[in-house]
Amino acid sequence: MSKLITSSSHGPGNTCLTFSKDGSRAYTGGQDCIVRIWKINEGAEQEPETATEAEQAVTTVAATDDCWLSGSEDAEVRRYAKDRSELLGLVTSAVGVGVRCVAIDPKGKRVAVASDELFVKVVDLEDMIGVSQLKGHTAGVRRVTWHPSAPLLTSSGADGKVIAWDVSTEEARIESTLEGIIPAVSDAESPEFAHDCSVVWDPSGLHFYVSTRAHEIVVVSRANWSRIGTFSDKDVSGAITALALSPNGTYLASASRSKVHVWATNSRRVVASHAGTPGSTITQLAFSPKDNLIAWTDTNGVFSRWQNAISDSFPDPVKPAASATASATANTGPSLFIDDSTDVATGLGDNLDEVDLDTAFPEVDDDWIIDDVGGGLHDEPETSKSRDGFVKEMVSITKAQLPFQPASTPLENRKRYLAYNMLGVIEVTDQDTHHIINVEFFDRSARKGYHFTDRFKYELGYLGERGAVFACQPEGEHQAHVLYKPYGTWTTQAEWTYTLTEKDIRVLGVAAGGVPPSKSLRNSADSDLQGFGNVVVATSEGDLTFLSGSGRERRIMGIGADFVSMVAGPEWVFVIHRAGSTTIDGSQNLSYTMINFEDFSVRQRDVLPVPKGHTLKWIGLTDQGAPAMYDSTGRVHILTKFRIPHHASWARVMDTNLLERRVGKDESYWAVGITDSTFMCLILKGRQEHPGFPRPLIQELPIRLPFRGKGAREEQIERELLLIQIAFDGLDDELTTDDILMRERAMDKEFIVLIQAACKADNIPRAIELVKLLHQLTSFDAAMKIADFYHLVGFREKVEILKADRENQEDRLVLARNKRKRWLKPDPPIREVQSLNNLSSTRTDLLGDVRPPPTIERPGMARVTVPIIEQTRFSSKAPPLVLPSQREETPFVEPPPPSEGKRKRVEADDFEDPSSSFPMAPPPPKQRTNPFARKPGQEASRNPFARKSELNKTVQKSESFFDKVDGVKGGGEPLKSKGPSTKSSKDKKDAPRQSTLNGQMSLDKMLSGKGSDKDKKNRSTNKVTRDSPPQENGTQDSQITDVDMSDMNTLVETQESELSGAGGWEETQLAESETQDLLEETQLVE
Repeated sequence: MSKLITSSSHGPGNTCLTFSKDGSRAYTGGQDCIVRIWKINEGAEQEPETATEAEQAVTTVAATDDCWLSGSEDAEVRRYAKDRSELLGLVTSAVGVGVRCVAIDPKGKRVAVASDELFVKVVDLEDMIGVSQLKGHTAGVRRVTWHPSAPLLTSSGADGKVIAWDVSTEEARIESTLEGIIPAVSDAESPEFAHDCSVVWDPSGLHFYVSTRAHEIVVVSRANWSRIGTFSDKDVSGAITALALSPNGTYLASASRSKVHVWATNSRRVVASHAGTPGSTITQLAFSPKDNLIAWTDTNGVFSRWQNAISDSFPDPVKPAASATASATANTGPSLFIDDSTDVATGLGDNLDEVDLDTAFPEVDDDWIIDDVGGGLHDEPETSKSRDGFVKEMVSITKAQLPFQPASTPLENRKRYLAYNMLGVIEVTDQDTHHIINVEFFDRSARKGYHFTDRFKYELGYLGERGAVFACQPEGEHQAHVLYKPYGTWTTQAEWTYTLTEKDIRVLGVAAGGVPPSKSLRNSADSDLQGFGNVVVATSEGDLTFLSGSGRERRIMGIGADFVSMVAGPEWVFVIHRAGSTTIDGSQNLSYTMINFEDFSVRQRDVLPVPKGHTLKWIGLTDQGAPAMYDSTGRVHILTKFRIPHHASWARVMDTNLLERRVGKDESYWAVGITDSTFMCLILKGRQEHPGFPRPLIQELPIRLPFRGKGAREEQIERELLLIQIAFDGLDDELTTDDILMRERAMDKEFIVLIQAACKADNIPRAIELVKLLHQLTSFDAAMKIADFYHLVGFREKVEILKADRENQEDRLVLARNKRKRWLKPDPPIREVQSLNNLSSTRTDLLGDVRPPPTIERPGMARVTVPIIEQTRFSSKAPPLVLPSQREETPFVEPPPPSEGKRKRVEADDFEDPSSSFPMAPPPPKQRTNPFARKPGQEASRNPFARKSELNKTVQKSESFFDKVDGVKGGGEPLKSKGPSTKSSKDKKDAPRQSTLNGQMSLDKMLSGKGSDKDKKNRSTNKVTRDSPPQENGTQDSQITDVDMSDMNTLVETQESELSGAGGWEETQLAESETQDLLEETQLVE
């Protein structure tokens, strides 16, 4: 870079600049009311000549062959002698307003004066009395410029209008008015008012350059006064404050943010840049008409000269370019060979300067430019319709981006790519009469490549997870149709064709989505079980046609916008469209819509972050299934939280312009896909716009967040946090995965390093902020150790508080899952259907889905942090359940005698309600001794209780007990049974001899209180009688029947049902009690 020569020429404020026709002098004016005349061949130490006649700030200067002019805010336009400060007189004056700009026509005969008046003055320098007024602006005029050859004047007004005036006659007329290009600035004191908004004509006169209100440089054609190009670069940003064109039109210089950029007009790329005075605004730029030099002035009053601005490796900025020489002879007549002695136009002679080329060559088409690049400035007008006829614009300012298939290329050298993604590539070879389509996959173990002959010449293709889709356009007699070829066994039975019925319907885009397979599809027997995915077709009718993987037409959905592109995922399709037309300031106005395959609901809808003046280059999916995009600025964006309805946002994850490998290289990138932290692309060299053949290798570029700071570790941490968040968004009911846990541990280590750096720098707030980002509780202990090492007692206490707060809170993973559910995440991620063979197989599929099964939500089994006591009449008063092992032996309490004279059977209704305050009496304890235990010396073969053969009948027992009871109740004496009484009954203790079936005292004992000896004798006699053989005759014997086993069973069942609420008895207790009574009676009999 050559050295910059700077000179302090004027005070702070707006300054102006111009060169003399021979380039030997430079004139500068400023707020100090002085014009300085600089000699270009001298250095910064020179003492310039000054002109001090202006009474207010000098706002403009202009030079011609024999004089130079100045205009100032004192409303005067002054004329000076060539290269000197000698005043020759006044040219014209404004009425009480300042002069903003003066411009001299190429012939040096007329001058145009712009002021705060509402019209432009055109003054004849030879006859200053002849003044013309050009009226058409509604506010003051800021800049005026002349056409390089034609009698055409352009004016830029404060009302935002650019008016082209035809001044070929005495009465000027408006040829065209352009609105919406330059900004409308009415305040003369605002900084934007001083920005250069003048029209800069190309030497050919076919187009001009102007800075727009969108901070862009646009090219406007004179043929139809429409925009035909835009200059843009990543290094150029901010308002364009000044413009200048080289003498031969090869280079365009622009100023923005105190920096000068030089553009090549044929490629519209920056070829050189130089920084100006820091903090200043460059207000005027100019190329030297004779030398390789660019000069400018700024708001600090500094005059700068950049010598040898254009490198020797580039064409000269002064000498006529080869393309300009060719343009001078192109399309000038039917003859290709013209004699040098013959004039092209009759009567022109040698005085070519006096000839108006527009009138001398009426047959020449103005709308042509020879462009070595292959086409920038000779594009068709924006107002014309495209060849397809489906792009229509209301405003002919920004050219609308046509529909495109992601990663497809045009046909070049009889080859092209229909699709190029992370699965594989579709290549097409043109054979004139047909095409050969070759489908290859990068992972050949999962999918089998193939090729086939294409008779329909398919123009669109897409590689999906479950199949490939192709589409052709209508031609001749056949309509447009779509061909789908599922993977696996490539037979004609699986593929199908969908034909569009009407002949004029075109296919704009295709996409195929499906579940990624967990095993190879080469010889998959259950591929039909998993399904063949979904197919989406975009047509020129403004709709999306949804088809199943088997060819079933499901729905036709209208999108209500111009389709641009789309990509399909496992459960949705991501559609890019344009609602309406492009905007006047250069925006493509692109939006996206995410539509579910299952129910055709819209999951996400928002705008696409494509900057103004740029287009979308690629749309695709990451390895985690998130939508991603790449635009012409070289930036990569990923859509986060796309599974949560209406919560998605675009995260800028990469800027390819900041890559280290791009330093000193002229290359661009063709996007293919995005993995975890890698941008997969193809390298394009120089001006290459798409990859060619043979197929280049995919390059892996590291993804780096384009942070404006210089902290590499902070960028790495935030990038990992973004990837972890994307992984969490893909979970369903799972709390986490092993991969996420591993990432979190690695991030905690990075956090600890940053915490140590913050403590070392005594930046405690930063350290506390980093502590809050820790994931594991053990990481808090490491932070406390760091606090102890640096003796930061207060910081350690705060870390302890944060750790205690984290421990007391609910698990963060549970909170994250609840948050996902609260955000209305509708459905779990779609998965494969497991076949019976897979379920019964004992082999482990290492590549299969090993994620844990989804958690079944059971609200009733959830952990209760606060006890909940239900106030019911059963739960609050019911006695606690007492286990048999916990029962205590309690003495039996005899119930009071019944008040009624007749015995009543105890019913369940007679018991008190279990909710009463009196608990039921527990059952009597079990017998602790076994009466059937073998006594010492007893023969083992003898069983005293063995049933005899004659007794193998219904057990007969005496009813004398009940007779006695009836007798006592009736007031008489109990009946006496026959048979002798034994003495052994007298030896019995007071313990009861007879118990009821429920284990209580005998009824006669309950009635008489304490039994007498006589009663005991009668009872014992009754026992002997009951056990005696039955007699055939006698009334007493007739009363002896079965021991009333049915009654006994009834009583047992009744007692069990009544005592079931208080624990109840087991049947073994009843049997033991009865067996003991029988044993006593047997002993009495013996």
